[in-house]
Amino acid sequence: MNFTKTAYQNLDDFIYGKSLHPVTLKNGMSIGGGTVYPEVNFTLPPMLITQETMPEVIRNYKEIITGICDRAKELYVPGFVAEIETLPPMTVNPEWGVEVCKTVVDVIKEYEAKHGIKGSVRLTPVDMREGPGLEHMWKGKQWESVLSVIEGCAKVGADFISIESVGGKESHDEAIMFGEIDKSIFALSVLGCTDMNKLWSEIVNICDKTGVVPAGDSACGFANTAMVLADRNMIPKVFSATVRVVSAIRALVAIECGAKGPHKDCGYEGAYVKAITGTPISMEGRTAACAHLSPIGNIAFCLADIWSNESIQNIKLLGGMAPTVSFEQLVYDCRLMNEATARGKDAALLMRDLHADSDSRLDPQAYVLRPDVVLNISKELVKIDGYYERSKAGALLALEYMQKAYNNKELNLDDKELMWLDMLAETVQDMPKDAGELAEQMIPRCSKLDPKKYDM
Repeated sequence: MNFTKTAYQNLDDFIYGKSLHPVTLKNGMSIGGGTVYPEVNFTLPPMLITQETMPEVIRNYKEIITGICDRAKELYVPGFVAEIETLPPMTVNPEWGVEVCKTVVDVIKEYEAKHGIKGSVRLTPVDMREGPGLEHMWKGKQWESVLSVIEGCAKVGADFISIESVGGKESHDEAIMFGEIDKSIFALSVLGCTDMNKLWSEIVNICDKTGVVPAGDSACGFANTAMVLADRNMIPKVFSATVRVVSAIRALVAIECGAKGPHKDCGYEGAYVKAITGTPISMEGRTAACAHLSPIGNIAFCLADIWSNESIQNIKLLGGMAPTVSFEQLVYDCRLMNEATARGKDAALLMRDLHADSDSRLDPQAYVLRPDVVLNISKELVKIDGYYERSKAGALLALEYMQKAYNNKELNLDDKELMWLDMLAETVQDMPKDAGELAEQMIPRCSKLDPKKYDM
């Protein structure tokens, strides 16, 4: 697919719960079809994962999903998504990840058969293709283990597949640490987009063979890493906001390869993916505080078709086990949004805009997620061919919109952030026109990059 215009033209149509291309699952759940569903992500308490501890691992996952299904029944939930993010040993040993997935799927099917509870499973394998032991990005044991756990989980009942892929991350980590926007663009548009094409072509092939939905990727290791560091005042917020917009070009590649959504929850750049492609997206905000803090707790909901909690450990809280408690919070948020939708378009748009306005002036990372800003920038991005060219344009547009918002007193920025706005814009404007020339400049500057592992 090649997107040359945005799926949405009218801002009033660009809203949570509704996408132009809903994803309908085998149980009848329609993601993006008008109802916002909760997506609960959960993980183990601190413990070792070994062959000896696998019975306890499985016990934990069964306890988690049983508690969630019980609460879904008690709260009259119309449907939900359970996301399994495999931990490293579950990808290194794909059969362990498959066993965990089957455990969760079987409990959900049991509750649907007995109580009519509609549940679905997103499988997100941890991407092991990094570190000193990496053989190659697209061959070798790390590549094979990722694809193996995807195919195995698809065969035992996962409904859709996502991943937080890491192509280019070794270089992007350096870019974040030193505020190098040119290196960030190289990592995302040259390394990242190349990897996305290879990886997502394989994922889509597996999904086509197994009848599973290829959902979407997440720039968590890129843009979210920047966001968390910016929230801790370790790097400029305008840098992080710019990275967020650039990461959308990378995320779009999955859809070009055949992914259908819902886009992954921790990929806040999904707002741009929805604007350009019309595919449904999962988002997380205030409900993700159990995993990480952020300045975008409300605005993240504006366009969400699924509302997620990021991830939570299976530990005991006063109200119950943490995944069940977190699931309840998601359910009530979704219930409120769905009620606004039921009251009519004016009520839904008011709800959307209140979520946007409550965050957007306080932090540039929130501002670039305003539905109007997302749609306007997206309309400009689709006019441009080439991942590198689009990425440069995305960076400049993000910086331009933040500057205009500050000038119009719509965005709070201190003197340091304003200085970085100018510096970043100047750096991007001075970047070479050709991606090949950029690679020649950047490879010597990326100390952790082994070009041979990208066939460069």
